Amino acid sequence: MTRAQRIRGLLALAIVALSLYVAMSVPVHLGLDLRGGTQIVLETRPTAGDDAGPDTVDRTVEVLRGRVDALGVAEPTIVRSGSDRIVVELPGVQDPAEAAEVLGRTARLSFHHVLGTATDATATAADATAAGATAADAAAGPRPDPSGPPVLPDESGQLLRLDAAMLTGKDVEEAAARFDPQSGAGWHVTVEFKDAGRDRWAGLTGEAACRPAGDPARRVAIVLDDRIISSPQVDPSVSCGTGIGGGSTQINGAFDDGEARELALLVNGGALPVPVETVEQRTVGPTLGAQAITASVWAAAVGSTLTALFVIAVYRILGVLAAVALVCYGLISYAALAALGATLTLPGLAGFVLAIGMAVDANVLVFERAREEYAAHHRPTPRSALAAGFRNALSAIADSNITTLIAAALLFLLASGPVRGFGVTLGIGVLASMVSALVITRALADLAVARPGLRRRPHLTGIAHTGAVRDRLARRNPRLMRHPRRWLAASAAALVLAGAGIALRGLDFGIEFTGGRQVEYATATPVDPDRARAALADAGFPHAVVQTSGENRLTVRTGQLTTAQANAVGAAVGDLTSRADRLRDETIGPSLGKELRRGALIALAVALGAQLVYLAARFRLLLGTAAVAALAHDIVILVGVFAWLGKPVDGVFLAALLTVIGYSVNDSVVVFDRLRELTKPTRHADKARETRFRDIAGRALQQTLPRTVNTGTGAALILTALAGFGGDSLTDFALALLIGLAVGTYSSMFTATPLAVVLQERRR
Repeated sequence: MTRAQRIRGLLALAIVALSLYVAMSVPVHLGLDLRGGTQIVLETRPTAGDDAGPDTVDRTVEVLRGRVDALGVAEPTIVRSGSDRIVVELPGVQDPAEAAEVLGRTARLSFHHVLGTATDATATAADATAAGATAADAAAGPRPDPSGPPVLPDESGQLLRLDAAMLTGKDVEEAAARFDPQSGAGWHVTVEFKDAGRDRWAGLTGEAACRPAGDPARRVAIVLDDRIISSPQVDPSVSCGTGIGGGSTQINGAFDDGEARELALLVNGGALPVPVETVEQRTVGPTLGAQAITASVWAAAVGSTLTALFVIAVYRILGVLAAVALVCYGLISYAALAALGATLTLPGLAGFVLAIGMAVDANVLVFERAREEYAAHHRPTPRSALAAGFRNALSAIADSNITTLIAAALLFLLASGPVRGFGVTLGIGVLASMVSALVITRALADLAVARPGLRRRPHLTGIAHTGAVRDRLARRNPRLMRHPRRWLAASAAALVLAGAGIALRGLDFGIEFTGGRQVEYATATPVDPDRARAALADAGFPHAVVQTSGENRLTVRTGQLTTAQANAVGAAVGDLTSRADRLRDETIGPSLGKELRRGALIALAVALGAQLVYLAARFRLLLGTAAVAALAHDIVILVGVFAWLGKPVDGVFLAALLTVIGYSVNDSVVVFDRLRELTKPTRHADKARETRFRDIAGRALQQTLPRTVNTGTGAALILTALAGFGGDSLTDFALALLIGLAVGTYSSMFTATPLAVVLQERRR
């Protein structure tokens, strides 16, 4: 064993041991779509009078953290996203309306001296009504005089003129909800002031005590978010100028227990520095998350087993070692996720399964190059052929994986939420697949082919023969690039058909791109979608989109809904069956939907541009242009198929689409890498110049076709398992990738390569 082989063996052992230690000691953080709960995305909306400095969002995060802690949620997550957004994850919380109400309240608490009623002012309720406002508007909101003190309605609706705030929420030490059955006050909130606040409270109540009983100016107004929640008169026992000592008071407002506790929570948590608005809200039931994990584990187990059996059947002993390396790949990927503290989401779990196909691809590339070396008698033993296979396949492995990493990086930079998590998981999976193939598989293979038993029986290695696909191609010797324009005509026909689907059927954009609300129910019995549409129309939702998935799943998509309207939708669905459990509830604001649509287009444009730049740098502009044109061909066809099928185009579809971009270009890279190798200047340069480019391209296709067939079969087994066992949540995702795999495999051979031939001949 050489020194390099010993180093690789020790490195492989160290990587596996470290991964095993991390996997056993560090847990992976599961996203809410896997463990259940509510995710709320808040966006800060500073007004003209608010402090909009760079630390405003950070201070808002701290206030929200205090409120969430007071809610008693276990293991909450509150993180800043971008320049003005905050993502709040509340595991186990199944009432998003209540959580959003508590988190979104500005909670600006202030204490004012009442100057008098609004009858002494110019802005009265009658004047407001005469000016065109309704009586409810006049009583519900503040009617300040721009040149005078603020005017707010009290608990009974009477307008009061208030002096400037003497105390704010910053002066409060602690607030607590209490129940007093003896005095008849019921539920109230007791407020304790800090040292400086105690003096100001005594001064405020002492000034009010100087007014006669019954005078409105003897009242003190407690205001929360521009609404008077309590305005009691100072007790006659309080002395003028002295005020109430002790530094405490209580807020009475005919509260029930929930309202009193919520008010105490808001006061203790503090006021938000700036107003916030809920732009996205997702709720996933714990049952759905558990089912998704179980389904994904089954998909990974079945897909990996089928892929391992296929690799073993094709490559024998080396296939067994590759299967062992796949297990190590899974261990390394899991450990990397845990070590980085990444959140594993449902699309991320799918990316984890999908990257198994990438790990298979690297092994197949190496083994096929080793077969070529052995068959050409360049390497007399499997050991030397395998070493040459690793060396010759390195550039193709690097180029194909880098293109996928570009797609993963774009997902991380341009996407958000679960799709961004998919990008992280896919990127980790690609890197882990390279480590498993180039380090672990090679260390095991070097050790195996050096055994005397395999040296005497080279056919057991799996690389001492050419393989069934290569033998058949050698017998028939098809000239694949004899008529390149015919292949391009077939691709153009497919583009026309896909474009017709987009034009005639249109695209069913999900709420990520349109905004609105989407609720998924699990029903006791199957529900006819037409019957559901009629019931929702009768309930006042004629434009609701109803879809079914599986036997007992019903999804309703509408525009923005209030809490009452959402309850009405749930009641309408509940009347159709004996039981309808809400599994998923998502709300996307219209501004966020518009932003996601723009981000999706930018992601696609940047992805194509990045692929073109990389391929042009690694190969040449002509080949890069052909590969990117094939990618555009794949995108249009995939979108067109989804249009014909009526499948939703949502965030998960975007993840699949960008993955197809990286996955599809792999085949083109492998073909062009072989084309570059065949066109390198040699000592037979004159003869090489006489060979037509189309013949060289056809030979490159023929030599790489065994790898394409074996890799495609392995990836198809993984994706089929994902579609069959991944559950309803991943069916459309797996379907998009299966379509992309088929279209991408075809386009790399019969779109990108023929286009490169036509462009080359036209240029000459």
